[in-house]
Amino acid sequence: MTRYEFLKAAGFSGASLMALLSCVKTEDSYVEALVQNPDGTTGTTSATGTTSGTGTTGTTTGTTSGTGTTTSTGTTTTVAATKADSSVFVSTEALSKISAKIKIDLKSTTYAKLNTLGGYLVVSNTYVVALSKTGKYIAATVTCSHEPKKRIVYSNEEWYCTDHGARFSLAGKGLNSNGSKGLTIYKTATDGNTLVIY
Repeated sequence: MTRYEFLKAAGFSGASLMALLSCVKTEDSYVEALVQNPDGTTGTTSATGTTSGTGTTGTTTGTTSGTGTTTSTGTTTTVAATKADSSVFVSTEALSKISAKIKIDLKSTTYAKLNTLGGYLVVSNTYVVALSKTGKYIAATVTCSHEPKKRIVYSNEEWYCTDHGARFSLAGKGLNSNGSKGLTIYKTATDGNTLVIY
């Protein structure tokens, strides 16, 4: 049973599910973490810094080590990794302040595939958006850098061009000669109901 399946079976959904899925794991490596401050503003901290902020139902205080381990107290944490293969969980108010390229209603049946681990969709014929197997929303351009064809899909925890087999890491780094130019990756943020790509 995956972590996502376990949390769903335990009755978590919406914002609370996304908060639990966005917790930093030891195997994750990151440079900065997004922190929501008590006044509602957001900021970042380095991987070796100490963070404090207010969660949605309690106070969260965590010390973040270079290995990516977060120790926290409180009910909900707003600390999330910000590397290319992870989504940032923020409040609805903070989400509305992000200058988004596109907004996706995660409750809409049109985007139902984004509620399944490993599911992906091409949105507006411009972006490939997926829910990675680790429970993070990720987004990339649908246009391959090898040849400008709109053939990028999400497959086996990497971006893949179905035309000539170019492969890219989730961070956009080329994994073979056809992918050597890299791939444009976009940041994502969600409040559990809406996903924004920016």
